[in-house]
Amino acid sequence: MNRREFAKALAAAGAFSGGLWPAVRTMAATPPPLAGDRVAVDPDRLLALQQAFLDLRFGMFIHLNLATFEEREWGDPTLSPKLFDPKHLDTDQWARAAKSAHMGYACLTTKHHDGFCLWPTRTGSANVMQSSYPHDVVRRYVDSFRKAGLKVCLYFSILDLRQDIRARTVTPEKIALIKAQITELLTNYGPLTALILDGWNASWSRISYAELPYREIYDLVKSLQPDCLLTDHNAGSYPGTALYYTDIKQYEQHAGQKIPPDSPVPSQSGTTLQSDWFWKKAYPTSELAAAKTIVDEWLKPFNDNHCNLILNVAPNRDGRFDDNAVARLAEIGKLWKNEGPAPKIGRSVTITTPDLAAGKPAWASASDEAVGPDQAFDDNFRTYWLADRGKNEGWIEVRFDAPVSFNTLSIVEPLHDEDYGDTSRIASYKVEVERDGAWVEVVSGTKPAHYQFHEVARTTAKRVRLSVAGSQPGITEFGLYDEPRVAG
Repeated sequence: MNRREFAKALAAAGAFSGGLWPAVRTMAATPPPLAGDRVAVDPDRLLALQQAFLDLRFGMFIHLNLATFEEREWGDPTLSPKLFDPKHLDTDQWARAAKSAHMGYACLTTKHHDGFCLWPTRTGSANVMQSSYPHDVVRRYVDSFRKAGLKVCLYFSILDLRQDIRARTVTPEKIALIKAQITELLTNYGPLTALILDGWNASWSRISYAELPYREIYDLVKSLQPDCLLTDHNAGSYPGTALYYTDIKQYEQHAGQKIPPDSPVPSQSGTTLQSDWFWKKAYPTSELAAAKTIVDEWLKPFNDNHCNLILNVAPNRDGRFDDNAVARLAEIGKLWKNEGPAPKIGRSVTITTPDLAAGKPAWASASDEAVGPDQAFDDNFRTYWLADRGKNEGWIEVRFDAPVSFNTLSIVEPLHDEDYGDTSRIASYKVEVERDGAWVEVVSGTKPAHYQFHEVARTTAKRVRLSVAGSQPGITEFGLYDEPRVAG
């Protein structure tokens, strides 16, 4: 996103007309440097923010939206906003309940997949001011939780069925709408610990990062609030122990997503206290997740594995937590409290830009039957290239029509695939570029990590080759990226 587009997004959100924009601008008085029109995030600063997030350990997810009044998980985008009427909304009660469980932060669904906004957006989308409860719910939430000493995060769905923002319907105007709404949230409600995105690059939403570029949203967020972590629910598309297109890895435990053992990256796992995310009529008398299960089977082991637990508690149609939910949270607080900083993490390579090699023509020394090199360049972590049967070495190569520049590369082996196995088949590897008719080595190594990253000096080439040696080795993805970096 260039500066002109950024200014238009701010203007569309009305950010310059309110009294809160100067406060946010002061908070971000030392913005991160720009690499062209892209924000170059300082990796040490990002690591400190990630560690601080992990130190919070335990948070509350709060799903409140039109679906609360519909006995369903996704609200019907054709229904009137008048249906929304939490007439006794009590965000102070929410905050007290979170404190009773010794939670450190919370996250509210400002807009879910049906596109109804819990704040008075100026973008023309359906919102609380058209509802039977014409009050800014986001404002009440952030004020209550900050007053209680809790950190504040916001959830925002990219998928928007009211505005018809879905796969293969994305237009520049719809991207501008998304940017304007995010700008409102990041300029009108003070500093956020994280903005949690959903409905994007998932198998069920199918809005890809190519159709709606991740980096444009990332740059917008970091330009507005450099210390706001941007996290996306994309673990289904990018499994494993790596940070692809997110500052914090998001696992939806409720959907069966599991944290890998000994995970080296900061993550968060979300699940529900009640049976689902949004309130149902049966909840006041339904069985809830047991406090001992939450503490001993989720919270403590997750924290030991560089992962926070975020537990959803669904407000009822009055805008309050049911008595059984309040009691269960207090019970959790009797079994657990935050004893101090979480286990330390190291710096992770974070991928935020498109894979330059994805979908490009590919060649190989040879391949096993029906397994071609294109499968190492398809941005799909469930397919892979396999060297020819009986071979102990091989290479794959991507060729570009014109020279491309990259400074980061990834090598992912198909470990844990049932046909490949759990043990690495690669004894050594090297990456080379073709220059003046000769192959020049860029980087090399022995047995790689499952997700092996290398940050290198910016390199320009039309042909890039990965050679591997081992026992019929395979490659899931060989990625090339041009990541903005802080000069150091």
